[in-house]
Amino acid sequence: MSIQNVSLNLNVRGLGKSATLAINERVAELQKAGREIYSFGLGQSPFPVPQCVVNALQKHAHEKDYLPVQGLPQLREAVAEFHRREDHVNIQQENVMIGPGSKELMFLLQLAFYGDILIPAPCWVSYIPQAKIIGRKVTMIETAYKNRWTLSPQALEAQCLEENDVDKPRLLILNYPSNPYGDGNTVEELMQIAEVARKYNIIILSDEIYGQTNHQGKHISIARYYPEGTIISSGLSKWCGAGGWRLGTFSFPASLRWLLDALVVVASETYTSVSAPIQYASVVAFRGGDEINEYLLHSRRILNALGKWIVQQLQDAKVRIHPVEGAFYIFPDFEHYRQALLEVNIKSSTELCERILEDTGVAALPGSSFGRSKHELNLRMAYVNFDGEKALLASKKVPLDQPLDAEFLTQHCALVVTGINRLIDWLKQL
Repeated sequence: MSIQNVSLNLNVRGLGKSATLAINERVAELQKAGREIYSFGLGQSPFPVPQCVVNALQKHAHEKDYLPVQGLPQLREAVAEFHRREDHVNIQQENVMIGPGSKELMFLLQLAFYGDILIPAPCWVSYIPQAKIIGRKVTMIETAYKNRWTLSPQALEAQCLEENDVDKPRLLILNYPSNPYGDGNTVEELMQIAEVARKYNIIILSDEIYGQTNHQGKHISIARYYPEGTIISSGLSKWCGAGGWRLGTFSFPASLRWLLDALVVVASETYTSVSAPIQYASVVAFRGGDEINEYLLHSRRILNALGKWIVQQLQDAKVRIHPVEGAFYIFPDFEHYRQALLEVNIKSSTELCERILEDTGVAALPGSSFGRSKHELNLRMAYVNFDGEKALLASKKVPLDQPLDAEFLTQHCALVVTGINRLIDWLKQL
C-alpha cells in the first residue's frame, strides 16, 4: 500500500467526484469523440447574466482589496432587503454572510454546527458527501412518489420521536424548489414542518437557491413560519445565470448569531473573502429593478412552458412524473416499465442511465445519486440544454397573454425537445 493511500482521510476515502460535475465532463468527452449527446446532467442556468449586472462587474473590475470576511456591507444590506422584499422575512444586514457559492457555506455550516444532519431523500447530490467528509451523522428521511417526493411533517416528527431526545442538536436541510424534482412543499406543509422543528429545536437550513425560479414567481420561504430557527441559503447561480461567479448568501435570524459568528471564524481561516468585483456587482442583482424583473418574468415563462411540455410527453408515455413548479429539473420514475427493463437486464437506476445514454445519447443521472435506492427506476434530468439568451429574446416577442407553444419550444429548445422525444421512442421499443 502506498503512503498516499495510507494517509488519505477515512472520511474522504471511497467518495467520488460530484455526480453532476462528473456527468458534465463525461458528456464533453463523448461529444469530443463524435457522439451526438443530449445533455440532461448538469443543472446550470441556460440564461445569461443580466446586462445591468455585467455592467456593474465591468465598472468594479478594478476593485482589488480584501473585503470583510462576512461580506461587503452594501451587499449584505442588499441581500437583507431582498429577503424582506421577496420573502417577507425580517432579515438584517448584520446577520447576512457572503460566501464563494452557497455550496461552500453549507460545508462550513456543517463543520461549525455540532449535531446530526437530517436530509429528505431524494436530495441534492452534495449534501450527503459534505456531511460524510466532515464526519457528521446523516439521517435520511424517506419520501415517496405519492407525496410528490416532498418531506412530510409526519415523517419529520416520527424521526424525532424515534430518537426520543428533544434537546438533541439537529440540522434539517430543506431544498425547494427542489433539485432533483422541481417541486416543494405546500404552504400548509411548510407551516406544519415549522411547528415540528420548533417543538424539537431543529435548526433548518432552507436551501432556496431556486426560489426566484418558481415558475409563477410565488416562492414562499419557510422562514415566514419559523423565523427564529431558519437559515436561508441563496445566491446568484440559478436565478441570475451566474453559476461561475461563485457567490452564495446565508441569512441568519438574530437568535442564531452564535452560529454565524462561528462560520465567520472558519471562513477567515479558509477562503478569507469573496472576490471583490463579484461582490460589488452582486449588489445590483439583489437590489432588483425593472431589468431584473423582466429577466425573471421571461426566464420563468420559458422554464414553465418547457417543463409543462416535458411532463405531458412523459405522462403520455406512461412515465410516473409530477408537474414541476420551479427550477429546471424533472425526476421521472419508470416503474411502469420495470418488467420490460428486467428483460433487457436493467435492474437499477444506474443501469437505466447507462443504457439510455448508450442507446439514445440522452445523458441523465440516476436517482441513486440523489439518495434514492439503487433498485428504484428514477432519473434526475435538467432541462437546460438550450441557448437561454436567444430564448429570452424570442419570448419578449410573444405577447404575454399568449403561451409559448410547442413550435416555440421546438425552435428555441431544440436539443431538449429532441432528447425527450428520443427517450420516449426508446421506451416504445421495449
